[in-house]
Amino acid sequence: MFSRLDPWPGKRVLDIVVSAVALLVLTPVLLAIVLAEWLSQGPALYRQQRVTRYGERFEILKFRTMVVGADRMSANVSPAGDPRVTRLGHFLRRWYLDELPQLYNVLRGDMSLVGPRPETVEYVTLLAPDERRVLTVRTGIAGPSTLAFMDEADILAAAPDPVAYYKTTMLHDRVRADLSYLDHCSFTYDLGLLIRQVVTILRRLC
Repeated sequence: MFSRLDPWPGKRVLDIVVSAVALLVLTPVLLAIVLAEWLSQGPALYRQQRVTRYGERFEILKFRTMVVGADRMSANVSPAGDPRVTRLGHFLRRWYLDELPQLYNVLRGDMSLVGPRPETVEYVTLLAPDERRVLTVRTGIAGPSTLAFMDEADILAAAPDPVAYYKTTMLHDRVRADLSYLDHCSFTYDLGLLIRQVVTILRRLC
């Protein structure tokens, strides 16, 4: 039986405080994006079932970056140049603004600020028994694999079959990166990952 304690003392408290303050400070930005989504004649939020700690499922929230019904048009991977991505979606993805609603997932306890990347149910079923150890902690907005694969869309676009490549290679590479989190997680390690994530995003935008 896995322990239900957080990886380090105070992690959940930090998640609550930071996500609550961030949602409050970013309210004008969030409202502006919601308005832009409505003007594009579609729902503002995209909801999808993901898997977190102990295999529990939750509904992840993102700002919609694709046309309505995109899930029915193609598989659940999105290489660079994906025609399903809207003009507003390109902007939100470039600035990583589509991820902001996940702060609410953090506040609710579905996710943490830092942790393994939350996968969809279909891809979790492909994990080997030793890889499923990644499900012993809450998934996070930032984490080792998120940082290591910030160019995921470009890598997928270069693959002859993006879906097959994700299933056979990238999925498992990401999990291996996230498994390292279980061996090193601490306040300083989480803080370092968050800072590196922000710095990397800013560098990519310059």
